[in-house]
Amino acid sequence: MVAIAKQVGEKRYRESYGRYFEDFELGHVYEHRPGRTITETDNIQFSLLTMNQHPLHCDAAFAAQSEFGRPVVNSGLTLAIVLGMSVADISQKAVANLGWKEINLLAPVFPGDTIYAESEVLEKRESRSRPNQGIVTVRTTGR
Repeated sequence: MVAIAKQVGEKRYRESYGRYFEDFELGHVYEHRPGRTITETDNIQFSLLTMNQHPLHCDAAFAAQSEFGRPVVNSGLTLAIVLGMSVADISQKAVANLGWKEINLLAPVFPGDTIYAESEVLEKRESRSRPNQGIVTVRTTGR
């Protein structure tokens, strides 16, 4: 996470996070820390907020009878946390998020698991439609 203290007044400074286009280099990997431990409350609240009340997320008795033997974290929450962890490093100064190309959910996440994320710079180019702006492509991975 890049944090620079910018002066905002006499003897007053404010943290400024994020990278500008010129700060990104191909192949660089940014580790997003700290990790985030997902709680049962996180899972229930997110599931209710998004109206995904599948019993595998919200019903411990139902989940106990599943192949997992316990509640599974809503995959939307996992995705939101991994992407959120990358903001301070990758997109804090971005104009827009242009999209996602591929999302893979390789293993279940359970309440009590701690997620870590990292982003690798895959591509960087000047925007063809917006002079003075650039486009950075990264692969963000949560573990």
